[in-house]
Amino acid sequence: MLSIVFFLLSIIPSVLLCVLLKRRHREDLFYKKTCNITFVVGLLCVLPIVAVSGTLYILNFVLKLTVFKGIPVLVYQAIYNFIVLALAEEVVKYVSFRLIIKKRNAAYSWADIVAVMVILGAAFGLSEDIPYAVGADAITMLVRGFTMGHVSYGFLMGWFYGKSLSSGKKRFKVIAVILPWLLHGVYDFSLSPDLIAWNDNLVIISLLMALIDVALVVLTIIFFVRSRKKERYNTSLTEGPKEPAASTV
Repeated sequence: MLSIVFFLLSIIPSVLLCVLLKRRHREDLFYKKTCNITFVVGLLCVLPIVAVSGTLYILNFVLKLTVFKGIPVLVYQAIYNFIVLALAEEVVKYVSFRLIIKKRNAAYSWADIVAVMVILGAAFGLSEDIPYAVGADAITMLVRGFTMGHVSYGFLMGWFYGKSLSSGKKRFKVIAVILPWLLHGVYDFSLSPDLIAWNDNLVIISLLMALIDVALVVLTIIFFVRSRKKERYNTSLTEGPKEPAASTV
């Protein structure tokens, strides 16, 4: 019973953030519906991620037995964390985000784009927390719940994607995937038992990454507070649906 209480406490920050982001445009029903759809997609992202991760895991295992035979444990663990886990999750989230923006065609602003990606990341983080909560102690659940790593990576992905549309420079779309992927990979690798066993002083890396996640969550909140007063974050970056041309007689 106590574990359920701590789990519910751990998901409050992510759920609260999603609710607040949904209420940014209180009168815009299309935006609110988009937020709802994004939240559901984020929860369901775990399914394609499992498929992609499973495929990459099998490939990684085959390579370990052939090309990478005799590879050091830490190198194999790094490949597993960066490719099988982090890359699969960030790529699937990015593709899901792009599909939402494309299918839910509208005049999205920079802040709208960040909001959609943050909600997607928060929802996926919630679905990921469920299996992690099984057998986990209260401290672990609360740390995961309040550091909100997927919210942090979602903020970076959305911000740089918006930066790309605002500046017209495609390199920011590349950064939108690479930066969250690297941070995610480092965080997962820093928690590897093999790394800690090799040198227990390296536990400082996981603590540092947790602090970075918290700092990014704070930056996310600051961004949405300040963006309300900055025109460049509220100017439409996408065209939205085109009105049918007027018929001529």
